[in-house]
Amino acid sequence: MTLMKKITTLFISILLTTGCFAQKDKMATEILDRVIAKTESHKTIEVEFAYSMDNVEADIHETKKGKLLVMGDKYRLNIAEQIVISDGETLWTLLMEDKEVMINEVEENSEAITPTNLLNSYGENYKSKYMKEDQVDGKTVDLIELTPLEGKTYSKIELAIEKNLDRIYSFSIYDKNGSTYSYVINKYTANIPVNEFAFTFNEADYPDFEIVDMR
Repeated sequence: MTLMKKITTLFISILLTTGCFAQKDKMATEILDRVIAKTESHKTIEVEFAYSMDNVEADIHETKKGKLLVMGDKYRLNIAEQIVISDGETLWTLLMEDKEVMINEVEENSEAITPTNLLNSYGENYKSKYMKEDQVDGKTVDLIELTPLEGKTYSKIELAIEKNLDRIYSFSIYDKNGSTYSYVINKYTANIPVNEFAFTFNEADYPDFEIVDMR
């Protein structure tokens, strides 16, 4: 899985996670259930976020900003000179610097970048644990740790849930290769009006782009 595909998959799955978590921690589950209920009540969600990747051993530190718009199985992600668009069936990855767009079908498996597939399988694969109440960037948050039960390239995910708002403020993914991928949601907007064309690729808008159809 490419880095961008990993970023997209994990970001969407964590933002929109649902279902029951295996080996439940009662307090963690109650908090997550409230987050899930609130998230599912929204027709659309748009978030602006800051992303960072750190690997101390390799002396790597990268930071980027992005925006994600989601409506059901459809989404549009802008990050790092790339735009990733899906209408739930087709996936377009636009490489802005290279003026290239790659077209793929959305795969029907647990690793596919589709919110519905991720929602249906996510809760079965993690052990949840309530850590503590804390202060992060002046916000009161509940810290929850998710540990994958098997078959993941990362060892754990730490979530910070804003108290009283019942939504994710930040999360960090600890990769087994020593890298940590962190996200902070700076702006969260629900139920904004969305044009359906936001979730499809219009070739006329990118006349100079080379199209690589990999379907």
